[in-house]
Amino acid sequence: MAARAYWQGQIRLALVSIPVEIYTATKSGAKISFNQIHEPSGKRIAYEKVVPGLGPVDRDEIIKGYEISKGEYVLLEDEEIEAVKLESKKTLELVQFVDSDEIDPLYYEKPYYVAPKDELAEEAFVVLREALRKARKVALGQLAVRGTEKLVAIKPCGKGLLLETLRYADEVRKGQSFFTEIDDAKPKKELLDLATALIEQKSAPFDASEFEDRYVDALRRLIDKKAKSRSKKAIIEDAGEPAGGGGNVIDLMAALKKSVGGEAKPAAKTTSRRTKSA
Repeated sequence: MAARAYWQGQIRLALVSIPVEIYTATKSGAKISFNQIHEPSGKRIAYEKVVPGLGPVDRDEIIKGYEISKGEYVLLEDEEIEAVKLESKKTLELVQFVDSDEIDPLYYEKPYYVAPKDELAEEAFVVLREALRKARKVALGQLAVRGTEKLVAIKPCGKGLLLETLRYADEVRKGQSFFTEIDDAKPKKELLDLATALIEQKSAPFDASEFEDRYVDALRRLIDKKAKSRSKKAIIEDAGEPAGGGGNVIDLMAALKKSVGGEAKPAAKTTSRRTKSA
């Protein structure tokens, strides 16, 4: 089954328009979902839309409303919201170009693949891709989709383009307010050298497939065990203390020296989430 486009429209650079399709670049992993169950009966709990004093209501009686004061709402039909005029619903205009390292990682939200809509669009698409690659720049623009206008960044990605949605400035907290209590003192050179050596020992190229979600695996084992036992009795397994003792490090120098001495080679294959590259 062919992937469904998340957005269809055109990228516009000055007087050049390029018809494109945008596809989500990520997918849900092996997440385990739970339902809420009424324990005495063993049946699943259902939720109803209710109005205080009136009881349950039909879905076709529900409309969107924006609260302008306590208990007072402006009511809007879906058609009214959909009719809001915004050029970025169909056109993604590239308005600025920046170096990629100028965008703080805090602002990046979600990645999407961008492909030309048809063969006629390919030439202009390839020119844009290669121009961005040659200039080593990231293009910025805004895109309206699913009831919101997103700030986006676009850069080359193999034979295509990668679009990443960005958070707006008012969506990002300034970190310095959380760091005010941290001492300004510099660490001792020997401690810094040991920590740097430990980082070097554990350095390796990033490969997402080296990681698996251990929590999901542990939950699956618990579910299998409980299903086989057919018992309502809770199965509690003590995870024990975290590796390294779990308490405060009393002798940082000794701990770092021991860590460096015990890690002569890069770390072996780790297990956290196994994600296949798209």
